Amino acid sequence: MPEEPRPYILAETNWKTVKETNYQVAILPWGACEAHNYHLPYATDNIQVDYVAAEAAKMAWAADAKTVVLPCVPFGVNTGQLDVDLCINMNPSTQLAVLKDIVDVVKRAGIRKFVIMNGHGGNHFKQMLREISFYFPDVFCCALNWFQAVDWNHYFDDPGDHAGEMETSAVLHIAPQWVLPLHDAGPGAAKNFKIKGLKDGWVSAQRPWTKVTQDTGVGNPYPATAEKGKIYLKACATQIADFLVDLAQTDLDDMFE
Repeated sequence: MPEEPRPYILAETNWKTVKETNYQVAILPWGACEAHNYHLPYATDNIQVDYVAAEAAKMAWAADAKTVVLPCVPFGVNTGQLDVDLCINMNPSTQLAVLKDIVDVVKRAGIRKFVIMNGHGGNHFKQMLREISFYFPDVFCCALNWFQAVDWNHYFDDPGDHAGEMETSAVLHIAPQWVLPLHDAGPGAAKNFKIKGLKDGWVSAQRPWTKVTQDTGVGNPYPATAEKGKIYLKACATQIADFLVDLAQTDLDDMFE
């Protein structure tokens, strides 16, 4: 834990600070609780998104962009993993209800810029943002996947889709005490759809997870290192921080050129 409360992390700060701070951008990390191969914790997505949100907000704060990171929503859409013990599913309809309540709180606090920072591949907020704009037309809402802020292929030989080299490297940097030795990890071998349109990606469908992978991983974790994770996480946080500064400084009535 940090020695002192960070004013850009809501869970750590206090009413005195909040009352005196004119926050410009609210950030909502959103993760999931699910199996990540044999070696990574169930909270992997939450650990990563919380870390990147805090690092990005720290950089933005240093550039005088008053951001505030809200507590992470720890449950995501896991409808393809209902048969994996204790993978906690939150349906998209439930996510929308939660999102509406949180945006309402942010609006009442006078914050008109709201960023969902997603850390789970099963979460998709595009359609929800459309409905949020209907209920809260005076709040600018957007969503980003932190892991797409930079091209991960520049940092990893085989990033993997789930609990592979990228995620293993990231958690080895953030919370190595929660990672089992890599010799305990499964290989992350995965099957693909047989049908060409689904295989090529222009047709989408949910993957029933236990029919795709035996160890719940998709991607080889063995080349992962903490140093790779450190470099990649810093690059993502830096890119996101730049966006947060731009968003904080941009007049919502003058968003287009």
